[in-house]
Amino acid sequence: MSNNFPPREIVERIRRQYPVGSRVELVKMDDPQAPPVGTKGTVRGVDDIGSVMVAWDNGSGLSVAYGADVCRVVSDDE
Repeated sequence: MSNNFPPREIVERIRRQYPVGSRVELVKMDDPQAPPVGTKGTVRGVDDIGSVMVAWDNGSGLSVAYGADVCRVVSDDE
């Protein structure tokens, strides 16, 4: 049975790129419930399918889906 989940190595790379507590900014999210592009948030973790779980500053908790959505790490003064 085939799935679209990324391999474990990719998930581990995502976890290193987006450590818990790091700050991110939304670049692109194809979801009607998405926070506005440019919204910042704090990473809560990366799940087993590579989605970055974010506590967005606007109160949203929508995850950044691997392969579909884009966020970037920002420094606290950005």
